[in-house]
Amino acid sequence: MKLISWNVNGIRAWHKKGCFDWFLKTKPDIFCIQETKAHPDQIPDEIKNTPGYKTYFDHSLTRKGYSGVGIFTKIEPDKVIDRLGVEELDQEGRFLAAFFKKTIVINTYFPNGGGGPDRLAYKLAYYKAFLKFINAQRKKGYSVIFCGDINTAHTEIDLARPKENVENTGFLPIERAWLDDVVKNKYIDTFRYKYPDTKD
Repeated sequence: MKLISWNVNGIRAWHKKGCFDWFLKTKPDIFCIQETKAHPDQIPDEIKNTPGYKTYFDHSLTRKGYSGVGIFTKIEPDKVIDRLGVEELDQEGRFLAAFFKKTIVINTYFPNGGGGPDRLAYKLAYYKAFLKFINAQRKKGYSVIFCGDINTAHTEIDLARPKENVENTGFLPIERAWLDDVVKNKYIDTFRYKYPDTKD
């Protein structure tokens, strides 16, 4: 099983650069993209109707050209949802969960947290709701795989200049503490599992 996750920073620009051709050649079983920055009617048809894949997209309900995630999967899910279940957190197109027989694959674009105290509070609320959601699914008997853009560096090894960024959003102690909680809940960072000491 090959799963690839990529923050495309604009699906239309990504498409124009020829990256979609790379995806077609690579042929992952599941492909998750974040920050599509597109309403479904702005996504090229060849992407929405990729041969051999079922495609699903979530988009911002508050403004066009913002946020957004997508899942391409060769295996048709039993169901796909685009809501965490908290209304104020479900407006920005940040979440897709594909339910298979015993596994859930979740693709999410976590809030950045920059732009003032309100956005940091929003990010932390999203973090809390997300961990509650995945733990609830695991209690139902599902294995949980989640990927996406977390928008926080967990430890100093994950950042080029940790000392200079300790007071900046994306590396604040309160943000990093959530990732500690994720690990304490026995979720595994697959990159760090394979490359525990890799820097830069």
